[in-house]
Amino acid sequence: MRPDLKSLETAIGHQFQNRELLELALTHSSHVHERAVSEGVRQADNEQLEFLGDSILGFLISEALIVRLPGYSEGRLSKLKARIVSAAHLFGVAERLQLGQYLQLGRGEEMSGGRSKRTLLVNSLEALIAALYQDAGIEKARTFVTEHVVGDPAIDWAFSTNDLTGTFTDYKSALQELALARKLPLPRYVILKEDGPEHSKTFTIEVRVGKDWTAHAEGYSKKNAAQNAARLVLERLAGEGKPEVSL
Repeated sequence: MRPDLKSLETAIGHQFQNRELLELALTHSSHVHERAVSEGVRQADNEQLEFLGDSILGFLISEALIVRLPGYSEGRLSKLKARIVSAAHLFGVAERLQLGQYLQLGRGEEMSGGRSKRTLLVNSLEALIAALYQDAGIEKARTFVTEHVVGDPAIDWAFSTNDLTGTFTDYKSALQELALARKLPLPRYVILKEDGPEHSKTFTIEVRVGKDWTAHAEGYSKKNAAQNAARLVLERLAGEGKPEVSL
């Protein structure tokens, strides 16, 4: 059973006036096909919203880059935009929102690990952006993209160091680079616990940078949990916030 969609609305900062738009954004074609075959029920999937969301995302990223980097050439802006809208980066955004657990999938897609498939999650994220646009207008979509797609500590680190070629979702590497730059001990990662059945485990990992900076976070894989924990410490180090946090 998937979680209540209210928790997703809280995560994205918007309560939908038309909840059907949110449902549609999270409905994969495998679910639609399965219902059509087994129940004779015909409904729409999220593919058209994905198509629209891809265009909206591209426009909003282009707009944000021009505002933030007014002196950059078209070539440099295009390369940077390609990095930000890449599947690798958007997959990280979808994972942080835990988008996979809210999807409506067919049984076959579910059994084959569809909730963690990169392409499926990226498509659903783009559909969600379109749903936000249709429900509340471009400003709401712009806010979401600014906070969740562009407003990313690894992207901020890339801007601050003028390293615009790295992988923005690799928080572990960004944290290691920041620790080295500040002459801090290298990050150390420890698995604190594992919960759930074998096919659906949740991992909690702690990261420490010296004795003062630490965080622990959960994830659906060890890699995901470690990246989440690294992101928390990276955010605090970049902003000189609280040394110890959890997610």
